[in-house]
Amino acid sequence: MPITGQRVVRRTLGRRLTRLRLASGKTRREVAEARLGISEPTLHRIETGKVPVTAANVRALCWLYGVDQSVTDVLADLALGTSQEEWWDANPVIPDWFKLYVGLEASATRISTYYGEIIPGELQTERYALAVYAAERATDEESARRHVKLRMQRQRALFAREPAPRLVFVLGENVLARPVGGKAVLDEQREHLRAIAARGEAEIRILPFSAGAHAAMAGAFRILDFDDPDDPDTVYLESHVGALYLEETHEVDEYRRIFQLVHDAAVPLDDLR
Repeated sequence: MPITGQRVVRRTLGRRLTRLRLASGKTRREVAEARLGISEPTLHRIETGKVPVTAANVRALCWLYGVDQSVTDVLADLALGTSQEEWWDANPVIPDWFKLYVGLEASATRISTYYGEIIPGELQTERYALAVYAAERATDEESARRHVKLRMQRQRALFAREPAPRLVFVLGENVLARPVGGKAVLDEQREHLRAIAARGEAEIRILPFSAGAHAAMAGAFRILDFDDPDDPDTVYLESHVGALYLEETHEVDEYRRIFQLVHDAAVPLDDLR
């Protein structure tokens, strides 16, 4: 599957170059002393996916690491994507900490989502989304409308992907009861969820109140799975002012365990009327 979005390409290329450097036994300082024109701080930024990378720098690093020509050519081609923008990259409405998530979402083969308090953005109707932003008491109504417009654009991009990612949602029953935007908006939102599930675009399960205490009471999260072994599976946790990306195997495994528990305790959307 093609890697989408400059931030995801940088992340992937940085990991590959890091592995090649470590395999060659070189430290970042030793690379900087090799007179390639790449300083130690710059190499750190390259390896952590923070900056665009030129094909010339990739070829120089591969030469230093003793990488064969075929691998060098592939990585040099990948470098071209580190400066190519997607629709979300240059948009000032989307915060920088969320742009990485959108790029990862565009490349993930499976996304498992738990939300207990609100319908997640991927599934919201326009009127529901406007009601959510209105509840935040934003001073700029036009800004809220721009955010909602972008949310709808993100939805279209996600559901139009080929091949389609596997989308699994577990939602707390509370989200079907809280009248966000009023009864008419909530009724429309519930029908929208049923239509998505009926078309097979996503699996939507509801964690009923009768389940009582459950494993995911600490809050919402997403697990993104990737086919590319150089792009590690990631847990995404969001707050009002930023996001946390967890990539360590034991962290991802723990969230998989939690998601499986709430998934097993949940029921299909159509079982709740």
